[in-house]
Amino acid sequence: MEIDPLPNGSGSVGTTIPEAAATTTAATAALKTTPSSKLSQLTESLKLEHQLLRVPFEHYKKTIRANHRAVEKEVSSVISSVADVADCNEPSKEDAVLNLTSLVSRLQGLKRKLEEGSRTENLQAQRCRARLDHLESVDAENLSEWNNVRLKRILVDYMLRMSYYDTAMKLAESSNIQDLVDIDVFQEAKKVIDALRNQEVGPALAWCVDNKSRLKKSKSKFEFQLRLQEFIELVRAENHMRAILYARRHLAPWGATHLKELQRVMATLAFRSNTGCAKYKVLFEPKQWDFLVDQFKQEFCRLYGMTLEPLLNIYLQAGLSALKTPYCYEDDCTKEDPLSQDSFRKLALPLPYSKQHHSKLVCYITKELMDTENPPQVLPNGYVYSTKALKEMAEKNNGTITCPRTGLVCNYSELVKAYIS
Repeated sequence: MEIDPLPNGSGSVGTTIPEAAATTTAATAALKTTPSSKLSQLTESLKLEHQLLRVPFEHYKKTIRANHRAVEKEVSSVISSVADVADCNEPSKEDAVLNLTSLVSRLQGLKRKLEEGSRTENLQAQRCRARLDHLESVDAENLSEWNNVRLKRILVDYMLRMSYYDTAMKLAESSNIQDLVDIDVFQEAKKVIDALRNQEVGPALAWCVDNKSRLKKSKSKFEFQLRLQEFIELVRAENHMRAILYARRHLAPWGATHLKELQRVMATLAFRSNTGCAKYKVLFEPKQWDFLVDQFKQEFCRLYGMTLEPLLNIYLQAGLSALKTPYCYEDDCTKEDPLSQDSFRKLALPLPYSKQHHSKLVCYITKELMDTENPPQVLPNGYVYSTKALKEMAEKNNGTITCPRTGLVCNYSELVKAYIS
């Protein structure tokens, strides 16, 4: 959804418009420059809100598919039961009553499932509508308030990705933005993540079954990696026969596409868990479970159309990319620069340096900009400092200047003024 900016007077005026009218139009356009600029920024900003709508929509579709499968399965079972009863030749009165009671009970259960599924679908549809209304409500007048809500959404997203679920819920509740964040979606992922950290693959495999068609479409290897890890655990426990039977049943179907990885894992039957061979020893290390957690997070984000990086990192990197220069990584970087902080430096490490259209001279002593009001002065040793800094130094030392980097001592009269072109 985009909001068209207001006219800014850049269009050409036709020859049939009187000169006075053209002047009035230009003046009116000039008065609207500020809101037009804000709306233009807002238009670009809304392009980053893809995830806000995509996640609840994907969750809504998933719920509909799951409810449809459950209903189809239950209806097929009921129809099959009815057919079995109809095929019975002259059943007794007691058997007929028992069969009908069983069918009524199953149909009542089906009704409850349909009602529950309908409520869930309605809630998720309302969430999609709430987010559309949130995006449509923004304009130049309430832009500050709207940006404040967006900041809170971004913080909740970051907390959920970092597993600070309780804190994220409290922030969402206190800000009344429950419909604008994806707490329930991340809580679904939490169950799988907690299980993997406890070295259990069952919930992760169940998640793969629920999303089998979409994972297959994206050519995901996550289920295969889970099966490999389960095989490794059987080898670690020295259940070799069970490991072989497990491989025949669950790993063999992957042989056509992942033969090399399969051969490597099967070799652990000979090398065992206490092997000193680095190629196979790494398969038994605890970090394999951490790898599965990271892989699940990536697959989960792809499934729901989320960004792989937290939104907070993306927004921060967008700003840091405009500030990053080689000087930011020097020891004498000014403390006012965000990149003087180690956390920001780490976040900006993969980013390119910003393009500087015009050179800027910053005084080594005062960290202030050197310009025509505060021109640079050159010492006899070639080092350059601002006039303001050198004057203050000369006043304190009876006209003597000491270079802070080389220790050279000279008189203020020996300085040469440098000109900025």
